[in-house]
Amino acid sequence: MDLKELTIKKLQKRGVSIDSIAEITLFLQEKYCNNLTLEKCREYVLNVIEKRESIYAILTAIAIDEAAEKGLFDKEVNELITNDEGLYGIDEILALSIVNVHGSIALTNFGYADKIKPGIIKVIDHIGKQKIQCHTFLDDIVSAIAASAASRIAHYEKKDN
Repeated sequence: MDLKELTIKKLQKRGVSIDSIAEITLFLQEKYCNNLTLEKCREYVLNVIEKRESIYAILTAIAIDEAAEKGLFDKEVNELITNDEGLYGIDEILALSIVNVHGSIALTNFGYADKIKPGIIKVIDHIGKQKIQCHTFLDDIVSAIAASAASRIAHYEKKDN
């Protein structure tokens, strides 16, 4: 199995599908691009995920969340991660490694998506707050993927006026 396939499988195992990320991308970009479809957004999400920087960030984020669920860090660090402490910020920093490849539109969309938590981001954030699973890193990674796909759309798709 190649790393892209592994990444998609790990996302799915954590409850995140490519389509659920594409829905957020569509939400972020539909008012700027006429005739944008979920299928087109899905293509752009897959373009973001296939980048080596994205794959490494996604796999690392999931591994950290899973390790925190198992209590594998020092108690204090584990609590910072599992409680998704507001000032922790390392989760956002890791996600920015994806965003930074895609420019300022990705950056502003990332902040917006992280703040309002549309779609699957809200779902996995809620699961994390309920202590069902730890998604401290994953919710930011999903925001970063969707925001980066939205940025790619802004750069490559024309708006028909």
